[in-house]
Amino acid sequence: MRASLIQIAVDEDESVESRRRRVASLVRDQAGADLVVLPELWTIGAFAFEEFGNEAEPLEGPTHEVMAKAASDAGVWLHAGSVPERAPDGTLYNTSLFFSPSGELAASYRKIHRFGFDKGEAVLMGRGEDLVTVRLPETTVGVATCYDLRFPELFRGLVDAGAETLVIPAGWPERRRAHWTLLARARAVENQAFVLACGTAGTHARVPQAGHSIVVDPWGEVLAEAGAGEEILTVEFDPGKVAVTREQFPALKDRVL
Repeated sequence: MRASLIQIAVDEDESVESRRRRVASLVRDQAGADLVVLPELWTIGAFAFEEFGNEAEPLEGPTHEVMAKAASDAGVWLHAGSVPERAPDGTLYNTSLFFSPSGELAASYRKIHRFGFDKGEAVLMGRGEDLVTVRLPETTVGVATCYDLRFPELFRGLVDAGAETLVIPAGWPERRRAHWTLLARARAVENQAFVLACGTAGTHARVPQAGHSIVVDPWGEVLAEAGAGEEILTVEFDPGKVAVTREQFPALKDRVL
């Protein structure tokens, strides 16, 4: 299975509309991949809190339209990162969009763990409630977003729902990059699953981003890792390794809690 993680740099001088067009072109360039992954809130930047309300869109808004067509043009499964969604009742959510190779919306995921403690996303956006998995021909994908990475219970739930590959778009800050790598590897090892974690580059609202998107196998080995700037990280991996690992070292069968 071939996956491409597109580590987008968010430039505040680039309009949201221009960025959508540019990223759609990058997605189309990945024709031949099985899965393409974009970062969290790449249209505006994960720390651009003041823009959440201004740039919020309905689920089937402009990002949905552009990314659905890009997925269809490239013939790929596309995790299109997340957008600030405005629900019909006015509530904002940090919502991921997952498209099939035909451009259909296969799933959407509202981020459950909101970052910011008593400010930012934590107070501006609503909390999602549902775990989401997507069945691809080669593997079942479990979906999480950025801050979710710090909460292992969510990933146990995804594994119980059949997840073999964990896809995590993020806007992770540079000052905590060590945690990003550590937690990505931990989630892979403890769940005996592949982890595909796609971050952003650049600076969002004066917050330098970590970059360093990473792909980790079920034994915790890093298969590929990006640098700090905008980059496309492409890796080939065998989803069948999950079943082999879980059979050879059946730790999940010894769960008590």
